[in-house]
Amino acid sequence: MCAWPLLLLWGLLRGAAAGGWGRALPHHSALDSQGKYRLSWGPRGGRLAFRLEVRTAGYVGFGFSPAGAMAAADIVVGGVAQGRPYLQDYFTNANRELKKDAQQDYHLEYAMENSTHTIIEFTRELHTCDINDKSITESTVRVIWAYHHEDVGEAGPKYHDSNRGTKSLRLLNHETSKVLPTVVPYFDLVNQDVPIPNKGTTYWCQMFKIPVFQEKHHVIKVEPVIQRGHESLVHHILLYQCSSSFNDSILDYGHECYHPNMPDAFLTCETVIFAWAIGGEGFSYPPHVGLSLGTPSDPRYVLLEVHYDNPTYKEGLIDNSGLRLFHTTDIRKYDAGVIEAGLWVSLFHTIPPGMPEFRSEGHCTLECLEEALEAEKPSGIHVFAVLLHAHLAGRGIRLRHFRKGEEMRLLAYDDDFDFNFQEFQYLKEEQTILPGDNLITECRYNTKDRARMTWGGLSTRNEMCLSYLLYYPRINLTRCASIPDIMEQLQFIGVKEIYRPVTTWPFIIKSPKQYKNLSFMDAMNKFKWAKKEGLSFNKLVLSLPVNVRCSKTDNAEWSIQGMTALPPHVERPYKTEPLVCGASSSSSLHRNRALELPVGFVVLGSMLHSTGLWS
Repeated sequence: MCAWPLLLLWGLLRGAAAGGWGRALPHHSALDSQGKYRLSWGPRGGRLAFRLEVRTAGYVGFGFSPAGAMAAADIVVGGVAQGRPYLQDYFTNANRELKKDAQQDYHLEYAMENSTHTIIEFTRELHTCDINDKSITESTVRVIWAYHHEDVGEAGPKYHDSNRGTKSLRLLNHETSKVLPTVVPYFDLVNQDVPIPNKGTTYWCQMFKIPVFQEKHHVIKVEPVIQRGHESLVHHILLYQCSSSFNDSILDYGHECYHPNMPDAFLTCETVIFAWAIGGEGFSYPPHVGLSLGTPSDPRYVLLEVHYDNPTYKEGLIDNSGLRLFHTTDIRKYDAGVIEAGLWVSLFHTIPPGMPEFRSEGHCTLECLEEALEAEKPSGIHVFAVLLHAHLAGRGIRLRHFRKGEEMRLLAYDDDFDFNFQEFQYLKEEQTILPGDNLITECRYNTKDRARMTWGGLSTRNEMCLSYLLYYPRINLTRCASIPDIMEQLQFIGVKEIYRPVTTWPFIIKSPKQYKNLSFMDAMNKFKWAKKEGLSFNKLVLSLPVNVRCSKTDNAEWSIQGMTALPPHVERPYKTEPLVCGASSSSSLHRNRALELPVGFVVLGSMLHSTGLWS
């Protein structure tokens, strides 16, 4: 039995001394599928506060892990035993052996236990400078959790059996308030009984008509509507603005995206207006910004693209997932826009096998931003959130910002990228992009477990390197991206000539003999890749000229396009906040189908003329 008077007095005294454990924490997540383990967290007095509510009368475990497992983890264990609260800082080594930490960095603020639940609140610094602790940054954090029906004994915590798990979270996402007015109208854009093929990757497209409004509205929040049980099947959802010159007959049916028989109307839907990816939750726009609907320049028809990931080829799956949009006539000051930056989704994005680390870069060039911003908004645009996107080989993504050759503060980063957890990052402070600035989306990959090349493409086994920037005020720029010269990549493996005219895709090698009549993909796979060659190839790719795309809302291009030489590539230190001990710190998502074939041919022509490989 618990000594309730002693426990209650202890909780009240500790709560008062700590500034009040009763204050609500702003972020919440159920860590298990049954809701037995709930986590709340948020800043408190320069530290990060955590609240665990767990359905047990025994101990509760919580921690941070580099890979979501017990090895090399930073762990705290607490509970209430015979009316007395306890909290202990532990760590594990590479062999998953649990050890008490000599430096105790978790501070108990409150604990209680009743007949069904144990509740614990504690705080810790973001950067403890303890080699056994994990620093908490703005990157993805893999939290681990466990519990047992018995409290910790003299021999330490008993094994938790199946009462354990892991979940990826962003603990320092600087989200604006989620509080909405009491009643907010909404409408759903949801697929109806979509049959999911028994294949690994399916992109399903469905057109919708936006409700007709008699006056301007602002969308202020977007939530995913995921069919129960399909949380791992629906990998991402994109919403595109389409041409307005249609009739409602295009709404009759959906179709597989990127398919030869896909309706022509789908090809007009190139402007991303919202993106959601697996693991993300609802997104609220800042109080001064909204997504505009109801005016002539706003979307009347939209395309919902859902990426289904079915790696086990399950049969008979039927899905009804999509998005819910909350809207208001209480118009905010600015209209939101979205810019897609990074690498075009293309086979020309190449990553060798067996590489513990390989870096790719997509450039939003100063020429593109200068032309578009000077014409549309010379005073600049203000970025308030970013979604970073890659696939299974992705390990880290950074969106770098340069002005007059000097690197500014990172717009966004995730050094512990998790393919299964991708959401918009709210910036701590809005960041202005001016005419003449340039952006680099830098992606870090690991292909140690792969024996063949990894290509840019749509499948989750292919790769992407993209950033989606949410900003205001909206301008006529939707894509600012690049792709490196493919022919100089082929010269690296010894290719001398290709056949022309190019009539097949992928195109065919003419010489030398060892690659004759092979596609460029087969030639790259035939090359004997080792770590040394991979490192040399990476250095080459980062220095190559790039073909640039600088797209308007109507799919037209600003005049800045074609091959662009980059300045000499140098390693620049990242401008992130220093890790000060005891101090607090401060989307597949694409539609570049064009490079999969048509634009690829156009780009290829300019590349071939510049290299002399066109024979």
